[in-house]
Amino acid sequence: MDRGDLGAPLSVLLTINTFPPMNTDKERNRYSDAELQEFKEIILEKLETAKENYELLKSRLLSDDPTPTFKALEETAEALSKEAAGQRAQRQMEFINKLQSALVRIENKTYGVCRVTGKLIPKGRLLAVPHATTSVEGKELEQKNKRR
Repeated sequence: MDRGDLGAPLSVLLTINTFPPMNTDKERNRYSDAELQEFKEIILEKLETAKENYELLKSRLLSDDPTPTFKALEETAEALSKEAAGQRAQRQMEFINKLQSALVRIENKTYGVCRVTGKLIPKGRLLAVPHATTSVEGKELEQKNKRR
């Protein structure tokens, strides 16, 4: 039996030092066109709902009650309510932008590929967060690098 420098059989050393090719059948580099279409339909539904919610928030912000009130507490509560609605509207617009970016990635066939690791983001994660651009692994790597 031929042994390497470390005293282990050569076949074991070769097995340890041999790396699999980057894209095996088990590890795809993108989702199929059918899968991308499925994601597109989900995103379009969420986008429609998000736009409706944004319009509701926007109309709430723009509506002014012409009747003057002189009660300070009511005016303060109304101002705070409008401020909260404004913040929700801003977050909703950010969500809409992220969904639209996801649609662009679908058209480019890069949707579902982690921008950190280059691996496919698991389908379950994309179903839960369709605008995700990182896998859980990628997000953890990003946070780890930020702490340094």
